[in-house]
Amino acid sequence: MTESYKLSIVIPVYNEEKNIPALIDRLKMVIINLGCSYELIFSMDPSTDLTEKIILDFRENDKNIKLIKMSRRFGQPACTIAGIKYCNGDICVVIDADLQDPPELITEMISKWKEGYDVVYAQRTHRDGESFIKKCVAYSGYWIIDKISDIKIPRNTGDFRLLDRKVIDQLKNINDNDAFLRGLVAYIGFKQIAVPFRRNARNDGKGKYNKFFGSITIALNGVLGFSKYPLHLISVLGLIISSFSILLGLIYLFLKIIDYDIKWGNPTLVILISFLSGIQLLSLGIMGQYFARMYDNIKERPLYIVDEAHGFEELK
Repeated sequence: MTESYKLSIVIPVYNEEKNIPALIDRLKMVIINLGCSYELIFSMDPSTDLTEKIILDFRENDKNIKLIKMSRRFGQPACTIAGIKYCNGDICVVIDADLQDPPELITEMISKWKEGYDVVYAQRTHRDGESFIKKCVAYSGYWIIDKISDIKIPRNTGDFRLLDRKVIDQLKNINDNDAFLRGLVAYIGFKQIAVPFRRNARNDGKGKYNKFFGSITIALNGVLGFSKYPLHLISVLGLIISSFSILLGLIYLFLKIIDYDIKWGNPTLVILISFLSGIQLLSLGIMGQYFARMYDNIKERPLYIVDEAHGFEELK
């Protein structure tokens, strides 16, 4: 029985030659069981392995498999946004190529969509194959984002999610150079629900970004892109330190008046100067991060540039 909707599946890829065949096989099984029309959109940074060739070989036998190739490496977030903007399905599912996100969960996502939900995001209950440090960084990042973000961004979620067409259309209208998808989707709103799952270890190979610093970057995008709290924090710190300095000056003046011998010495001065210098540098760093994001958006440079698009009538 054929379903009336069209499913678009967006897969950002970079050097994933060993995972592509298994991913396509599992996605095809899911699609056959769903009985819907579909398109598989691989959004690829220029790869140094056979990723592009393998995708195009599959496309020879299935024209529903499509490929977008960037002019240079723009990164996974940009590739993801590009794939979403190119898709023409009634719904779009974003999934990684490494099979950490199980394709079989798409069936449950679509069931929730049929119940009336516009966004169905996969929420991790376990994170197999990840180091203790990565788990700690991830937990801390999600906790901080949850506590200080201006909007509610669900914890333990990645880009693995289903989007209704009206959400996709809204994403197309957003020009944000820091493409933090889970934050943008939370900002757009509409009716959303979680589907819990156990995240598996990678099917093959290693992740293509530094696990520690990559997670830090994602956390910063979530915090600085969707919260003004850090700016409020440094304002409060400045007020507290200024008040402390005034109080310290009054105490010092009082002790001088009563002719008390103050023996603070160099260690006290070094500690105070180091502390205040650290606060100043931290404040400048936080403001610099916000200014950098403003600078990137003011330039209005495109988030990505497409070199080739296989399966599309024209470049977008």
